[in-house]
Amino acid sequence: MDIVSLLLPLLFIVNIMFAGIIIFIERKDATATWAWVLILFFIPFLGFIIYIFLGQNLTRRRLFDWEGIQKIGINDILTHQIEQIRNPSFSYHDDNIDPYRDLIYMHLINNDAILTKDNQIQVLSDGKLKFDQLKEDLMAAEDHIHMQYYIFRNDQLGKELIQILAKKAEEGVQVRILYDELGSRKLRRKHFKALTDAGGEVGVFFPSKIALINIRLNYRNHRKLTVIDGKTGYVGGFNVGDEYIGKSSKFGYWRDTHLRICGNAVDPMQTRFILDWNQASKSYTIEYEARYFPMKESLGTAALQIVSSGPDSEWEQIKNGYIKMISAAEESIYMQTPYFIPDQSLLDALRVASLSGKDVRIMIPKMPDHPFVYWATFSHIGQMLKAGVSVYIYQEGFIHSKSIVVDRKVCTVGTANIDMRSFRLNFEVNAFIYNQETAEQLALDFEQDMIKSDRLTIEQYAKRSKTIRFKESISRLMSPIL
Repeated sequence: MDIVSLLLPLLFIVNIMFAGIIIFIERKDATATWAWVLILFFIPFLGFIIYIFLGQNLTRRRLFDWEGIQKIGINDILTHQIEQIRNPSFSYHDDNIDPYRDLIYMHLINNDAILTKDNQIQVLSDGKLKFDQLKEDLMAAEDHIHMQYYIFRNDQLGKELIQILAKKAEEGVQVRILYDELGSRKLRRKHFKALTDAGGEVGVFFPSKIALINIRLNYRNHRKLTVIDGKTGYVGGFNVGDEYIGKSSKFGYWRDTHLRICGNAVDPMQTRFILDWNQASKSYTIEYEARYFPMKESLGTAALQIVSSGPDSEWEQIKNGYIKMISAAEESIYMQTPYFIPDQSLLDALRVASLSGKDVRIMIPKMPDHPFVYWATFSHIGQMLKAGVSVYIYQEGFIHSKSIVVDRKVCTVGTANIDMRSFRLNFEVNAFIYNQETAEQLALDFEQDMIKSDRLTIEQYAKRSKTIRFKESISRLMSPIL
């Protein structure tokens, strides 16, 4: 008996054991389970090595723990708001908020997302404008700067921000930067030397245990948050890099959406940063101090909730918020996303909305930044076209905006894409906004982008070549783990 005859049965048994681990121990979603079982079937043994890098389950692990959260009174606020919303006679005194009582309640109960109603929101859809405003706010900082990005590049923009932050640290401002190691894989601590020499601190989320090898290719911190003096907050899709201000020859103009927020919503943004920082920087944890949660002047009337999600959570909070918004639509749904790889529940929600006569519009980019993701996107877009959804292909450059607007009354902007990676594998954060002025601005931005887009018809989609159809089929099959 030759060695091949011995190894094949052994390999088969080992593969069955690996499949058993995925099915019975990890208890993944059924679609993801089948995707992994197929990988094990077609590429035995090597498939499990891929699983080690991509498929580990974090849902039973408690990653974020900050006892000091009790000190800022979030639990008391939550209890009070839950009691209010459960009272049928309670009114928000705002016609734009009351219809979304169920959505607010869901985020309160499942995500501890307090509702704040005194916020001023500035929508920033151009990278240069966003970073010019951010730099202005950074230079005006007096007490602390907390900055968190998935991608932070050591290019012209990145160096300029580090220079500003180092100068503020020299002035006595407490500066902290948190970045994701995989998203910022070319970044090194030496790039922050000017900042750390001035007293600033740098944290890395899920760093590799071995140099140049990080087995956590999934479960990355995709959040983009900045909090300045506990009074001004930024959240949205822009990372730090020259391409985000339109300096990429590949992508050209970069169309994204970010929010600048002033008001009490900055407190939960601050809490989110501190939780993430303390998870990543065990040696330099942030303790509760009143300086991080100062009294704020009421500058606006926008109501919003800051909602977080991640693979450590039992529920897919941001995705559930998307579905709840879509289900509540009476007239229109505008969605912008760089990737469109929803699970069945979100696909069904959009399909039902369109088939019910709602004006559903989805905008995606014309070019891929990840080929498999791009073809999986077009595979799912075909289902939307069949249901009567209007699909627009953005032509001016790359659209990276993650936004949904419903009935021009309620909207969400944040870091979560319309894909299963954002819903299940990455740590994300979104603002859910109950404010007609902000929703109207996002709707107008969408309509301006339509001028720069081509509408994809079902007839055009049907003319795809066999090669493209094959790519779509393979990518769709792999979509639960892309």
